[in-house]
Amino acid sequence: MDLAKRVLASIIIATLLRTSLCVVYNVGDSAGWTVMGVDYEQWASTKTFHIGDTIEFHYNNKFHDVMQVTLKEFKLCNVTSEMASYHSGSDSITLDTTGHHYYICGVPGHCQAGQKVDFFVAEGSGSQSPSEAPSRSQSPSIIAHDHSSALSLSYSLVVFGLCSLIAVFAY
Repeated sequence: MDLAKRVLASIIIATLLRTSLCVVYNVGDSAGWTVMGVDYEQWASTKTFHIGDTIEFHYNNKFHDVMQVTLKEFKLCNVTSEMASYHSGSDSITLDTTGHHYYICGVPGHCQAGQKVDFFVAEGSGSQSPSEAPSRSQSPSIIAHDHSSALSLSYSLVVFGLCSLIAVFAY
């Protein structure tokens, strides 16, 4: 029975740690999602993205949008059928799969001018050697607004985890 309690406690702690390690990135940092002044390829290359991280696009929705596209569409800046499109001007997307995630601005000429970004989500922390991997602490923009439900969920998970640990070790 002692072993079962320890295994359960380990699972709860691992879940809580993974939830607390997710990072919110503001695409383009303070410049946001714009056609001028940001090298998004360079910006993304300084980050290491993981499952659970959130990317936020902030832009003027009268002049820009965000479209998730295939590699072919990304390279050609030619959208035939986007995988997803966003138009709010403040879009949050949680990275929930590994691999490349391609986004462009669908306004004619913007992608060709460099308003496109490729997020590579690593399979795990061991997918790159420490000397290759950029630090997760490099320039993530932690955005607190519009995340009340996410913060509430995180808080609830922490409280649930603590209560579960107390229950496991109390009996």
